[in-house]
Amino acid sequence: MQLKEQTAVITGASTGIGRAIAEAFAAQGANLILHARSNQQDLEETAAHARKHGVQTTTLLADLTCLQQRQEFVNEALVKATVNIWVNNAGADILTLPNADLSFSEKLSLLWELDVNGTIEICRLISKSLTTTGKSGNAVILNMGWDQAEAGQSGDSGQLFGPTKAAVMAYSRSLARALAPHVRVNCLAPGWIQTAWGANAPAHWDQRARSESLMQRWGTPEDVANTAVYAAAPTSSFITGQTLYINGGLNHEKIFPPQSSPGP
Repeated sequence: MQLKEQTAVITGASTGIGRAIAEAFAAQGANLILHARSNQQDLEETAAHARKHGVQTTTLLADLTCLQQRQEFVNEALVKATVNIWVNNAGADILTLPNADLSFSEKLSLLWELDVNGTIEICRLISKSLTTTGKSGNAVILNMGWDQAEAGQSGDSGQLFGPTKAAVMAYSRSLARALAPHVRVNCLAPGWIQTAWGANAPAHWDQRARSESLMQRWGTPEDVANTAVYAAAPTSSFITGQTLYINGGLNHEKIFPPQSSPGP
């Protein structure tokens, strides 16, 4: 098992990608500290799935947009175990109710406070502890970006997720430099992943998601989770400062099958 005897913290683990990462880590032997903002019922369900693999699992609730709760959550997590892997997966949901009805400015503020400020401040709070761990063992931080943050995407979603996730990706590269060689820092950049919103997406969005992947399908939370396992494993000890794209190959041309240029 790739993560045996490791302890991982996963924020935003009650559903979706966070739950999939928790289950994948548990299947690889990692003990877990799982976080949610307030969804205790679904978080306990995630923990129950993880425990089937025989690992130790703890659940904690915290609003990571609140400075005091953020600090208390980090302190409690670091006291419970020697943490090897920290996954900053928690992110603001602005696509489904009730946040879907917020104004553009309100959505941007929410994304910035949780996805950007929350990620940066948590990384700063855990850096010293993970550096100590990394001097004698595996120590990894994984942050969450977006596959089209640098390329750009039209519409409000692109103007909301683009700047916020690009900030997380840029910060991750800088943090990798600051914490090397003891802590590896990488960023996962999912594309069209069929989480709660994707499962009920209108037909035109479903078509767009499929056409923008060379694999001609939506990604799944498990696709992201498998990449997280790869990035977190001690066997990936020479990989840091990278953004790992999980999008089935972004297909800007939207030509099927993809056409290659003729050879010389």
